[in-house]
Amino acid sequence: MTQALKDLGDHISSALSGSVLGSEIAHGQLVLRVKREAVVGVMRFLRDDPACRFTIMIDLCGVDYPDRVERFEVVYHLLSLKLNHRIRVKVATDEETPVPSITGLYSAAGWFEREAWDLFGIYFADNPDLRRLLTDYGFEGHPLRKDFPLTGYVEVRYDEDQKRVVYEPVKLKQEFRSFDFMSPWEGMSEILPGDEKAAPQPGGQR
Repeated sequence: MTQALKDLGDHISSALSGSVLGSEIAHGQLVLRVKREAVVGVMRFLRDDPACRFTIMIDLCGVDYPDRVERFEVVYHLLSLKLNHRIRVKVATDEETPVPSITGLYSAAGWFEREAWDLFGIYFADNPDLRRLLTDYGFEGHPLRKDFPLTGYVEVRYDEDQKRVVYEPVKLKQEFRSFDFMSPWEGMSEILPGDEKAAPQPGGQR
């Protein structure tokens, strides 16, 4: 299996030498890193080339690495029934540079790209319906970014007087808890006070 994936990676890298930045085998799958502007051409090759035939798009998701210059990765998962192989394609981008949409090749990509836009703020050029998918109307920000506050910015509730849903700034009902990691209730040491009897005795059972 590993040799077959290596041969497939060499075939793809050779055919798309100007588009593929690197390939590796990880967790039993071939992983390709490709140039952002070349992703549509790479996907078309993976779908149509007789030695590939990755005709099914399983998933598309975003990943956030805030310390990188290009903080986001778009990760595509494809399946080839012919080869019985899966492949992972990765594209890097930043907060402002759009990634070309692949909806023209895989219709299923439409909603996945909307999800990545909604949750990470990754923009996909030429997606015909790029709008929020999981968050509510008027939602601000992108909640799966690592720098998005855990409490969010607003909270939603139904107002009986106004007979409608209203948005209000988040109000914390209590201060953030201060954790005492030296407390036996919140942190563990090898032997807690009072547990000395649990230590194994010489020549006896625990």
